[in-house]
Amino acid sequence: MSTPELSVQLYTVRDALTEDTPGTLARLAEFGFRNVEAFGFVGRAAELRAAFDTAGLVSPSAHAGFLTDEVRYGDTVIVNPPFEQVLDDAETLGATTLIDPMVSPDRWKSIEAIRATADRLNSYVDAAEARGIRLGYHNHSQEFIASFDGVSALEAFTALLDPRIVLEVDVYWAAIGGQDVPALLGRLGDRVRLLHMKDGILGEDPFRAADPTSVTLQQRIAGTGEVPLREVLAAAPAAEFAVVEFDTYDGDLFGAIDASAAFLREEGVR
Repeated sequence: MSTPELSVQLYTVRDALTEDTPGTLARLAEFGFRNVEAFGFVGRAAELRAAFDTAGLVSPSAHAGFLTDEVRYGDTVIVNPPFEQVLDDAETLGATTLIDPMVSPDRWKSIEAIRATADRLNSYVDAAEARGIRLGYHNHSQEFIASFDGVSALEAFTALLDPRIVLEVDVYWAAIGGQDVPALLGRLGDRVRLLHMKDGILGEDPFRAADPTSVTLQQRIAGTGEVPLREVLAAAPAAEFAVVEFDTYDGDLFGAIDASAAFLREEGVR
């Protein structure tokens, strides 16, 4: 069993980063973080790498969309950059695990669409490996709406992947999607190398709502919500990183990050 390292997904502090990147990164370092998980780095990787170096931080994992040409969420459409550009910037950033954070809900409704996404991901593995970069996928809850012969779309997808590809399981989103998360992690096994250790009240799933943006997420400090985080850690013995993340938080965000990190350290995360 490995002992996962602590990290924080920078999407959590996206507004603060926009206002004051050096100050925000310095504050995370003061909380004891040494690892961060970058997002939105394509086109500004050198700038971010310099800021990380100044703060004494590294980004061993990073998020960027590359599995589809675009991502649709409600009325929002995000156009993804070419994979070679993503790979170039991930290398500049110093990331060794590159994770696609989201594939549109419609891509999880049929085995044919799932296979097409898996095939595209598999086709990128060799080029990434040549740069010393491992590829992975991060879930939300849309991957659990459909099932095929009793197997969730995420698990059907995983079965089609090259064995070198890893998973980053967002445990809050998996729980919102109706999963017994420790049991899910047990089935996924050693594929799970990163965990988004997110907690909260398990309310309505926005990916099942007519208007996803109308659903309010109720996220909480790690260890104070309804996600069984202790059991999650025990069920993912191959996890290398436990990543603090909030999509949204109603309160002192930096205090919540610090308190979540403290909880994870108490549970053995280093």
